[in-house]
Amino acid sequence: PKGSVTPTYALAVLKINNERWDGVPFILRCGKALNERKAEVRIQYHDVPGDIFDGKPKRNELVIRVQPGEALYVKMMTKSPGITFDMEETELDLTYGHRYKDVALPDAYERLILDVFCGSQMHFVRSDELSEAWRIFTPLLHYIERERPEPIKYIYGSRGPKEADRKCDENNFKYYGSYKWHQKH
Repeated sequence: PKGSVTPTYALAVLKINNERWDGVPFILRCGKALNERKAEVRIQYHDVPGDIFDGKPKRNELVIRVQPGEALYVKMMTKSPGITFDMEETELDLTYGHRYKDVALPDAYERLILDVFCGSQMHFVRSDELSEAWRIFTPLLHYIERERPEPIKYIYGSRGPKEADRKCDENNFKYYGSYKWHQKH
């Protein structure tokens, strides 16, 4: 609504301060009225040194699609078949609904309700994880409540604000926009 300062998009870049994860950004983004409704973990691999394809390859990615349509796929650049030296994007795809056609896969809430009945906490957030999330985000929430900063506007149905893509780029994440994953039925 006009004049609203309600935040509808967030992007956070988190880093773990230890040797194993040095230089690895964890980019969290969420928003309303975006071009896609999805929850996924996307691991983007670095560019390959010694590129013989003149900068044409895009980065390979491991994608864990949580919803909708649970899947695990590897998006990668491959040489096109035949006597060419062309590259194309393709994937190795494990879409649960396609691979496990005859298995009733519960949705997330069905799984959680079943866990409650069985006394399992396996799919619930642990208390130390929850405390850490509040430790990280509470100061930001207090700042927003106190200062009421003007949200960065973005176009309904877009990927979000252009500033978010710039922040991802600053953290060495490359978005190409050319690959479209198609869930097989």
